[in-house]
Amino acid sequence: MESLIPALNAIDSFMWGPPLITLLVGTGIYLTVRLGLIQVFKLPTALRLIFSAKNQGKGDVSSFKALCVALAATVGTGNIVGVATAVKVGGPGAIFWMWVAAFFGMATKYSEGLLAVKYRSVDEKGEIAGGPMFYIKNGMGEKWKPLATFFALACIGVAYFGIGTFPQVNAIVDSMEISFGFPKLAMDAILTFFIAAITIGGLQSIAKVASKIIPFMAFLYIAISLGLIVADYSRIPEAVSLIITDAFTGQAAVGGFAGSTIMMAMQNGIARGVFSNESGLGSAPIAAAAAKTKWPAEQGLISMTGTFIDTIIICTMTGIALVLTGVWQGDAAGAAMTSAAFASTYGTVGSSILTISLVLFAFTTILGWNYYGERACIYLFGTKGVLPYRLIFIVLIASGAFLKLEAIWILADIVNGLMAIPNLIALLALSGVIVAETKAYMEWRKEQNEE
Repeated sequence: MESLIPALNAIDSFMWGPPLITLLVGTGIYLTVRLGLIQVFKLPTALRLIFSAKNQGKGDVSSFKALCVALAATVGTGNIVGVATAVKVGGPGAIFWMWVAAFFGMATKYSEGLLAVKYRSVDEKGEIAGGPMFYIKNGMGEKWKPLATFFALACIGVAYFGIGTFPQVNAIVDSMEISFGFPKLAMDAILTFFIAAITIGGLQSIAKVASKIIPFMAFLYIAISLGLIVADYSRIPEAVSLIITDAFTGQAAVGGFAGSTIMMAMQNGIARGVFSNESGLGSAPIAAAAAKTKWPAEQGLISMTGTFIDTIIICTMTGIALVLTGVWQGDAAGAAMTSAAFASTYGTVGSSILTISLVLFAFTTILGWNYYGERACIYLFGTKGVLPYRLIFIVLIASGAFLKLEAIWILADIVNGLMAIPNLIALLALSGVIVAETKAYMEWRKEQNEE
């Protein structure tokens, strides 16, 4: 695998070069304008809907559980390892570009959730089936079916070789060995057993586990991050200033970091931001489609909060911690860098809590992506493809502990890009539908005196 790194790097640099970054952020900007800054003016409504949605209409799970499945897949190693990797390669300015991608990505995520419900259908088992492959085929027309097929194949690729398996498994086994001396083989065996046991139960089982773990793990991580930040609150303005200035100068404002360019900061910030919150990737709408709701725009608003929670809140916590403590200038990389930041404030207890957070984050991401890949598999091959898909997924989980970290992240970036392209094309093509559905829902809310 190590010998492939130069070739993978070349593909990754091309994939995440100006064309895809322009398409990704440009789509978010375009949707933001057409939807009248919906991520600003309707965010309070969206946050209330997480708990107040009436869950009326067809669907397999509640709106809250659908969000938890989506968050299970998005809140993962990207929030801890990904942010550290972005800052290590692109400097503190990468955090600013994460914010930019997330801000416009909220409009993208809203649109994805809306279209997922608008064009969802029912599979041969009577379960809800939805996501980009359905809004491409059903919304754009049969002639676009090859694009839907390409998306489904790319989705399985991400589930197998990207976000869904290797980075998560690698993060779990490495952090458990470093923090607690737990043998990699034993941890990998335990992880494989639990993943197999839960995923056999399908969406209901995954949603049940996710709705219990997600709120707890998010609260735990935010609490310890806030503690670290508050302990050094006087330097917060300096840290934020460094993040913003480095985003446009390409050089750190303090010594110890060389070779960072504006493009590297932008590329790493946006790529890692997408890896973390998945806005534009087309993954979250697969979960959103299963929500019990009559209004596509309602689930769109709830979906939008996923990007806000994942990047604007959780990734920001990690980024500020790395800059405040200065660990980004050291030799540590990935999880070890974030661990060093928490250890500087909490000692060994901080490292242990971070490890627990990382394990929970990564574990739920594996569950969420197992479901995404399974739905893509059903789209391509019908329900007969589920058992082979699950068996291959479990085998990959079992082997994920033995791959080199650098190669894992590069491979994940590449397959992410392949998945994003057809989804972004569909969002642009169906933007008129998104605007019309949004207007209809907002008018209904006014009639109901809910605005």
